[in-house]
Amino acid sequence: MVSSYKENAKVFKAFCDENRLMILELLQSGEKCACRLLEDLNIGQSTLSHHMKILCDSGIVKGRKEGKWIHYSISIEGSDYAKELLNRLTQSNNNTSDCQCIN
Repeated sequence: MVSSYKENAKVFKAFCDENRLMILELLQSGEKCACRLLEDLNIGQSTLSHHMKILCDSGIVKGRKEGKWIHYSISIEGSDYAKELLNRLTQSNNNTSDCQCIN
């Protein structure tokens, strides 16, 4: 899957905040209502909304509306993509240096 740097950066942005890491940990046990996340995290609704937007924009988390609440869960496809992206970006293609410097 070919993506832009901007889209790929969204994946890594999702992982670079302790609140978002806590949210992902809470979602490991299954789908959670936003109201439950608010209770477990002891944060305000606007703060949760901010973090959930970043997680959903990354594709790692998906939400579904039920009544006035949104229920969130980890997206298998988004999670697999994030793992594959990290692996692809950190894989070394060769062991030689391309440095042409003269000492």
